[in-house]
Amino acid sequence: MLLCFYSTLSAWSQTEQYEVYAIKFASTAHAFPISAWADKGPEKDSVHIDFMVWLMKGKNGKNILLDAGFLNDIEDAKDFNVTNYVRPDSMLSKLSLTAGDITDIILSHPHWDHIDGIDLFPNAQIWMQKEDFNYFVGTAWQKEGCNGGFHKRDVRKLIDKNLAGKLTLIDGDDKEIIPGIKIYTGSRHTFNSQYVLVETGINKIVLASDNIWIYYNLDHLAPASTGGTFDAIAYVKSMQRMKTQVSNIKYIIPGHDDKIFSIFPTVTKGVVQIK
Repeated sequence: MLLCFYSTLSAWSQTEQYEVYAIKFASTAHAFPISAWADKGPEKDSVHIDFMVWLMKGKNGKNILLDAGFLNDIEDAKDFNVTNYVRPDSMLSKLSLTAGDITDIILSHPHWDHIDGIDLFPNAQIWMQKEDFNYFVGTAWQKEGCNGGFHKRDVRKLIDKNLAGKLTLIDGDDKEIIPGIKIYTGSRHTFNSQYVLVETGINKIVLASDNIWIYYNLDHLAPASTGGTFDAIAYVKSMQRMKTQVSNIKYIIPGHDDKIFSIFPTVTKGVVQIK
């Protein structure tokens, strides 16, 4: 029994653990009606939208980002009336890190506001779902494809990363890609988008990115509004699954809701620690 106990304790102690941060690098100038983000959501109620990346800082020397943000010269940023923009790599200084310290970037999906900044982090290995990659660089640009939210320059950036050996393609669901970091698919926000389950040693945290746009989606199990997913039923089932993966739904983090920054403790302006 003692041997079993110490073996279990040893295995637990070897589980990699991370500090997790939400980093806001831009906002929209005006609030949006919830109905713009959640199917059948109220038009009279509004939500403040932020653009953010998420840092997983490990004791193992890993500094992992979920998503890479965007450069402010991209055309869609103007359409969203982006304000208070700070380049995502510059925001890392608030956590005493530089762009070169980022070891890995997990791409939840290849929409412009999540992928466009990959060139800002020269040492990072990029992790992306194989099916999402194939659709993004191929089928999306064919006659039958859907490329809303995609940019040709980001396709070129990603192909260059692949040619440089800086892209790892993940084939499937429920994969531990880095110790303490698991990815899951199923939401189909893009063709095969993914989200992250990260081990902190106290709580597991789901970083949903746009597999949940805002808290209203999660609270009401409402799919993304029109055009926000390839499969509305899958989007809801994915949120239901996330709820089984955490001890408290507080630890499920949507992709764009400003409310995050009032729920968790502030580290510095624009940065909260999710704990």
